[in-house]
Amino acid sequence: MFDVGFSEIVLIAVVALVVVGPERLPKLARTLGALVGRMRGYVATVKGEVEREMQLEDLKKLQQQIQSQQPQLQQIQPPPKSTEVKKTARRKPVAKRQSMRSSKKVTAHE
Repeated sequence: MFDVGFSEIVLIAVVALVVVGPERLPKLARTLGALVGRMRGYVATVKGEVEREMQLEDLKKLQQQIQSQQPQLQQIQPPPKSTEVKKTARRKPVAKRQSMRSSKKVTAHE
């Protein structure tokens, strides 16, 4: 976006140090960093919305093309369907096995 090299960054830092002073420079750097972060977030949000709108426009154009070609597609007859349908053999469900405990009778001894 901006072509800022190392020498330009050093020059900006020296000017900021002279103008703001060494006591307030760290707070200023944190504030600027937070503002730049917010700005990047806003730019990313706007960029995402613009891309979604462009995709929506492309989809609308595609839908219009498909709808305009639909009468032509209806004129083409589909191939005849075969009347013979293969049936697959189904397995019978396996009966649940009884557990050993449920099959044994419990007798009480007096």
